[in-house]
Amino acid sequence: MIKRSIHLFSALCLGVFLSCNAQANTEKTGDILQVLIPSAAFASTFYMDDSEGRTAFYKSFATNVISTYGLKKTIRKQRPNNGNRDSFPSGHTSAAFQGASFIHFRYGWQYAVPAYLGAAFVGYSRVDAEKHYTVDVLAGAALGVLSSWYFTEPFDNGLHINTDLKENYYGLSLSYPW
Repeated sequence: MIKRSIHLFSALCLGVFLSCNAQANTEKTGDILQVLIPSAAFASTFYMDDSEGRTAFYKSFATNVISTYGLKKTIRKQRPNNGNRDSFPSGHTSAAFQGASFIHFRYGWQYAVPAYLGAAFVGYSRVDAEKHYTVDVLAGAALGVLSSWYFTEPFDNGLHINTDLKENYYGLSLSYPW
């Protein structure tokens, strides 16, 4: 089930990336991905009928937004392009990594690889557009990952695999409630 949604997400990311044919489009692609990645993470909770995951996503997302913008307004670091004083940490990157790490911590790393690649591209796009320094992007990524790590537990779809190892007996059982 989730594999289809992850493959769809991967195809969307690839389409967005391929539409990027100039430096100006790199920034636009990063802007799109910073919304698309957490949106895909949130949508996955509906697809999996995962109300506990949805609650964890709300908490993670809110914590990430509050801490990111709280730090921006407290630290007031000048952007590399002298645009304003909201450089630290990168909000785009924190949003992208919050979504990617939510998928990772809730559904498994194998499903999060495309989202992490997209999130890394978001960070690259922010440095390339001279909106952030590398340390701003790294701090944003750390905030995103930490907010998901703190609130997110692995998804339990009901399938349990148990082993039974005794002196002359080796057993394996699968169970699934219905």
